[in-house]
Amino acid sequence: MEIRDNLLDRIAEAEREGRRGEIEGLRVSLAGAESRIGQIDAAASGGPVVLGTPTPRANRHG
Repeated sequence: MEIRDNLLDRIAEAEREGRRGEIEGLRVSLAGAESRIGQIDAAASGGPVVLGTPTPRANRHG
């Protein structure tokens, strides 16, 4: 989320300063960041992951 916020700030700065060539690249990066945030949110909505109870391994040196 910090990366997305930083990109938004950089886009606004580039627009204020008329750096049009930089804006498109920043927008592509922003789209990628927003896509990744969506993937993380979708994965996190599944609830807790049950890993089960650990079991001891058989002794291999015997």
